[in-house]
Amino acid sequence: MSHLLAGCLAGLMGALGVLAIVSAVRRRRPTLVARLEPYVHQHSTGSGLLRAADADGRSMTDMLAASVLSLGGVLETLGSSSASVRSRLQRSGTTVSLEQFRLQQLLWGAVAFLAATAVGALAAWAGSARIPALVILAVVAAVGGAAARDWWLTRAVTQRRARIESQLPDVVELLALAVGAGQGPVAAIERVVDLGQGDLIDELAITLTDIRSGTVLTTALDHLEARVDCLHVTRLAEAIAVALERGTPLAEVLRSQAADVREAARRDLMEEGGRREIAQMVPVVFLVLPITVVFALFPGLFVLRLGL
Repeated sequence: MSHLLAGCLAGLMGALGVLAIVSAVRRRRPTLVARLEPYVHQHSTGSGLLRAADADGRSMTDMLAASVLSLGGVLETLGSSSASVRSRLQRSGTTVSLEQFRLQQLLWGAVAFLAATAVGALAAWAGSARIPALVILAVVAAVGGAAARDWWLTRAVTQRRARIESQLPDVVELLALAVGAGQGPVAAIERVVDLGQGDLIDELAITLTDIRSGTVLTTALDHLEARVDCLHVTRLAEAIAVALERGTPLAEVLRSQAADVREAARRDLMEEGGRREIAQMVPVVFLVLPITVVFALFPGLFVLRLGL
């Protein structure tokens, strides 16, 4: 048992060492910031006493962050890039940072590695497994655990986008009612944010905060497009921007957008129904039909056999 665990740990450390070397070779070329940093003197605006008091805590935090980032570089060579992860974290609506996500990936990989090691140890104890195969299984399980966390993030983004698309027609109609009652676009957004709840309402609340901080409405809508990354939200933001620039009645534009979104949702529902109908044919063709044929032919074959 001890030899098995030692072999698994040695294989894992060797694989991580190879990945760390590959990641270091890929990042060996210095960036522009690294080249200019020795020639730029940065002066801290904080107090020296406070800096001396917090030096130990910050050093430990910096060391932990540096270690997470180095391991995150190894994960980046295997899967999604940092830019892709940041974009999906923003679209998922979570407050998890890139470093925290990489740490979660490491935890998922460690749990998968320990589970595979435990299963391999039981198999080796039963005498039905080989050490090299168990080491490979443990390494594959660790990589699969990290990849599973990445897939879970993508799944969260997809589910949140689906919720936003389902809430969009009602929110747009509420905006159209508010604008039709004589309120401006910003006041209409504020009214909808006060009345509603949901993922889209949260995004509109962030947009309202941007507007109150001095951002132009069209720019805040562009930020909304970037955060949500939904085709219908992009069309809505572009329609509002065009209506404000050309003086088109905004209420009519919003009603048209709500009708278009509902029509797109109906088309998506019909397409999903068609796919489900085809999927329902699989058990009919491969399960029900063969059993029906067997029940239809078996009595005749049995009678023929008795007659012979």
